[in-house]
Amino acid sequence: MISLDEAVTARLESHGARFEVLVDPDAALAIKRGDFEGDLEDVIAAEDVFENASRGDRPAEDDLETVFETTDPLEIIPEVIKEGEIQITADQRREMQERKRKQLIDTITRNAVNPQMDNAPHPPERIDNALEEAGFTVDPMEPVQQQVDEALDALRPVIPIRFEEVTMAVQIPAEHAGSAQAKIREFGELEREEWQADGSWIGVLTFPAGLQNEFYDTVNEHSSGEAETELIKDKDELSTR
Repeated sequence: MISLDEAVTARLESHGARFEVLVDPDAALAIKRGDFEGDLEDVIAAEDVFENASRGDRPAEDDLETVFETTDPLEIIPEVIKEGEIQITADQRREMQERKRKQLIDTITRNAVNPQMDNAPHPPERIDNALEEAGFTVDPMEPVQQQVDEALDALRPVIPIRFEEVTMAVQIPAEHAGSAQAKIREFGELEREEWQADGSWIGVLTFPAGLQNEFYDTVNEHSSGEAETELIKDKDELSTR
């Protein structure tokens, strides 16, 4: 369950009665869209249905039966969210907007590059400032992923930017290969891997170009700076290697 401070109220009025439930705001939006995949008990603040959540008043069981044909809160809560309205305070809206702005900046930073600077990643501060300059407003009620394209359209007149992937080959010496390759795999799609006779590991990965600096830092950290990396500019090269 979540804390009351994190929850928003979803409210449904039907058959002359009012029903309120307390739920995580992002989960409420996912449930309303029909794409929630988690455990309901993890995203609610109370396994209960209220007539007035702020006072803790509960509706009559007869009203629950009339509207939902059950008194089970875990069956009723999703219905209240789907059919009702999500109530958020001004403070909650600001907090949601700020959190999603940070998520949006992180997503763009990890995936976007500067095509005028040899596809170098943009720092988060540059993306943040450019969004501010472009006057882009994050919608706290929409998933971050659905706002990325619109944000990029707003950013392009301000900074040179595009989404791009890179393919990187890396060779890890035998003494570091076991632990290092596990970390490196997390960066993206493993195109190819080979364990060499001397125990070293070679991997070829494709991942968002914005992660290049983080990739190099991870490789160096887990190989004590002894790994070798190579940027593969043409994936067709892989078939000849």
